[in-house]
Amino acid sequence: MNALDKETLEIMEVGTRVRVVESVVIYHHPEHRNQPFELKGQEGEVVAIVKEWQGRPVSANFPILVKFGPKLKVHLQDFELEAI
Repeated sequence: MNALDKETLEIMEVGTRVRVVESVVIYHHPEHRNQPFELKGQEGEVVAIVKEWQGRPVSANFPILVKFGPKLKVHLQDFELEAI
């Protein structure tokens, strides 16, 4: 993780409203199960930033957990999001 990534993660904290700005296709959307669903343009809220697991530090590839609606949570990278 470079210095820019660390700065971005510090700016984004739990509760920040974000918008997906990169093309991200998921297949686990509860209303579109097993079908491609594009997240670009979707808005959600940061619910966690993964820095540790079971008390040990980790370097997660997708450290920002974003909640989109009541049933969908997605792990994303910092460059895929913008704060709104």
